[in-house]
Amino acid sequence: MMLAVAQVKKEDLVTKNTKSPGAETSVTINGKNIWIYYHAPSVRGRQIFGGAGALEPYGKGKAKVWRLGADYATVLHTDSDLDLNGLAIPKGDYALYADLDDGQWKLIVNKTLMAGARHIWGVGVSPDGVQEGATTNDPATELGRASLVMGKPPSPVETLKITLSGAGGATGKLLIEWENVTASAPFTVK
Repeated sequence: MMLAVAQVKKEDLVTKNTKSPGAETSVTINGKNIWIYYHAPSVRGRQIFGGAGALEPYGKGKAKVWRLGADYATVLHTDSDLDLNGLAIPKGDYALYADLDDGQWKLIVNKTLMAGARHIWGVGVSPDGVQEGATTNDPATELGRASLVMGKPPSPVETLKITLSGAGGATGKLLIEWENVTASAPFTVK
């Protein structure tokens, strides 16, 4: 498994899954580029987070790691060292996951990007039949975890949206929105 070293090529992350198309967000702060590439699933009438029957249920014993999108693992690239809500992130490329922790999410920044010659699928079994879920909840492959501030959008969000934005000076904000949930964290470019 490849650790965060060389820059990921976004074009290598594209899939033919039209139900979860590729999406990206980026921001430049103090001349340093930060981007996230992910696959954006839609609710399509399903319950995503929370109670019984949800794709990602909460509750005692149901805390779960989610790949923060669909298909290949979501990728963060940063040209500069970051502080993400107390988590030091050296410049480089990382896979992002969310520990749903009974509705009190934590962002997992993982150093494992590749499974052999291809990008890691993330959670469960990849299309070529490789079980990869062990990398998503393994402290040995993690850079660390950062707490996210939870909220609710003013109206339901049909398609997963991840946004990076500047907040003035060397600071920015990461915002994740989907269905009935928002999760955010401040970051500082070092």
